[in-house]
Order: sequence, then C-alpha cells, then structure tokens
Amino acid sequence: MAKEVKTNAMRFLEQKKIPYSMNTYECDEFIDGITVAEKLGQDPEFTFKTLVAKGKSGTYYCFLLPVAKELDLKKAAKSVGEKSVELLHVKDINSVTGYVRGGCTPIGMKKQFMTVVHSSAEALSEFFISGGRIGTQIKLSPTALVSAIRGKFDDILLSSD
Repeated sequence: MAKEVKTNAMRFLEQKKIPYSMNTYECDEFIDGITVAEKLGQDPEFTFKTLVAKGKSGTYYCFLLPVAKELDLKKAAKSVGEKSVELLHVKDINSVTGYVRGGCTPIGMKKQFMTVVHSSAEALSEFFISGGRIGTQIKLSPTALVSAIRGKFDDILLSSD
C-alpha cells in the first residue's frame, strides 16, 4: 500500500502537536465545497472553505467560512482593519499561497497570512477544512487552529435577508 503523502498543512499541525484526522475523496479537478461535503458525508455547516483576499494596503488575508455561505467583503475588510478587500483571482492563488484552488488552506502557506474564521466555528468542537491539496480534508478543532495560526473569529458572512 502506498504511503500517504503529507501536505504542508499536516506537517504544520504535527509540529504544533494539534490533533487532526484526514478525509480523502476521489477528484481530479476543483469541485465546490458543498459537493465535497456531500461526497464525504459531512454537514456543509461544519465544512469550511478558505478564501484569500488582498486588502487596499496590498496585504493578503485568509477568510474561512461555511462552504454554502458567502463572504461579506465589507465585514471582512473591517475585521482586518482595511478600507476594502477583494478576493484573489483564481490564477493568482498558487503564486500567493503555494496551494491550488480547491486545495487552499490557511495552514502551511508560503507565508502565514492574517486569518479570520467565521464566528460560527467558535462553538464547534471540530470542523473540516482543506487539507492542502484537492481530494483531502482535515478535521480539527477550530479554536486549536485559530490559536496555532494566531487568527481570530469574527462575523464575516453576507447577511441572508
């Protein structure tokens, strides 16, 4: 049996002694987070996507939110102290983060960016995030993640009025 190749995210978690488990799924290219959650039998409310944005200052930020929700760019900007933020174009994800679309995670990027996790995760004992490559999800404690990457929890979702 082939040995599972660890991602930078997994190596980081092991180095910090943060417990995690891994879920994998068959996939050759990007699929949306809701489909991933369904494939793995995960609740989409506990499955979070990583979005990378660039602030007006030129600084990059990561935002984690449930896969079925949308990021409120104004709330996101306010949360990180920027006048505005705009999502990174898909073609720029790899050069900025070292990851590809669908495999982007706030752990083990080329550089650790300020990360904001939606406040709904703060009450969860575990949630799922990308494992650092397409086809891999990591289940871990949101509070352990935020502590390890010096992130924070905040309300960054677009209101569904």
